[in-house]
Amino acid sequence: MTKECVVTGKKPLVGNNVSHAQNKTKRRFMPNLQVVRLYSEKLSKFFKLKVTTAGIRTIEHNGGLDGYVMSKAPTKLSPELRKVRKEIEAGTADKAA
Repeated sequence: MTKECVVTGKKPLVGNNVSHAQNKTKRRFMPNLQVVRLYSEKLSKFFKLKVTTAGIRTIEHNGGLDGYVMSKAPTKLSPELRKVRKEIEAGTADKAA
């Protein structure tokens, strides 16, 4: 599994550890990823996603998982969130019919 946030797209960065003697060794700066279960109110089910803490705040700011996914264009969503959006669209179409 990749170490990438499905909401913000944050990935590991590369840099150097620098000692007091100015010795430089490679290191990686990892994003603060959390595996969370986000609830879709329209589908009444949970989705398990790898999201950074900043991504969790973004989702909450937009009114939960449903609000965030539906407010973004499908081309700007990660493949995992496109599947969620497709399920939500299909679920709302079923309930309307």
